[in-house]
Amino acid sequence: MQKTFSFDSDLTVNRLGYGTMQLPGKGIWGASPDPENAANVIVTAIDNGVNFIDTADSYGPLYSNLYLREALHRRPTAKVMVATKVGLTRQGPDIWTPVGAPAYLRQQVELNLMTLGLERLDLLQLHRVDPNYPLADQVGELAAMQKEGKIKHIGLSQVSVAQLGEAQKITPIVSVQNLYNLTNRTDEDVLDYAEAHHMAFIPWFPLATGKLAKSDELKGIAAKYDASPAQIALAWLLRRSDVILPIPGTSNADHAVQNIAALKIELSDADFATLDRLGR
Repeated sequence: MQKTFSFDSDLTVNRLGYGTMQLPGKGIWGASPDPENAANVIVTAIDNGVNFIDTADSYGPLYSNLYLREALHRRPTAKVMVATKVGLTRQGPDIWTPVGAPAYLRQQVELNLMTLGLERLDLLQLHRVDPNYPLADQVGELAAMQKEGKIKHIGLSQVSVAQLGEAQKITPIVSVQNLYNLTNRTDEDVLDYAEAHHMAFIPWFPLATGKLAKSDELKGIAAKYDASPAQIALAWLLRRSDVILPIPGTSNADHAVQNIAALKIELSDADFATLDRLGR
């Protein structure tokens, strides 16, 4: 199993990253009830080998970026690749509305740079495609900012193979962030496409085990590796494809360390096959 993934000659990351979505308040809205802890969780992840961190302007909104900025300030020598996203607006807790107006996307790229304290974004992903605007206009605006030096790499989130192909005609696409986990393989074709094009596949909701958490077979496999079902779900993702970069999120530092430990689990062929069957 490949432990790292290379985006280019300068950006190679450990394949198990961290996602900041759970750091803001309830409903991913407002400030964390404990902002100091929010920054500490990210610092803990960095101290335990995480060098790929995913965030978004819509988390809070912007609060996750501020906690990440503080964590990076505390670890100034750490080489961390930051991935962020634009294209979703917030009107309250658990409300997410896509807006792909080019002027809005440009504004949000600038706000990401400002709140993260960065001069350039390593990876900027379109959080959702807005059907009210041509994909070419949305990706085209990001490509324009890439030429301006404000974005290094561009990715897409929750898209189809057809949309990936369309976007690639406009600019190189290096990542896709879709829902995918042990028990939800709906976007298997997107993963296959990403694998064929050496494109990072960043599964969101990676820890899901659903009803499998009560399965004796899953419990048995977890016990064999002295691991939790969630760690086994992450290990399965890491084994499934070398282009998968899971980004489990948590607001608990100990839980973050437990998630990171999944990178050390090497599933046997038989256990991987059993999990594959159970998940389907």
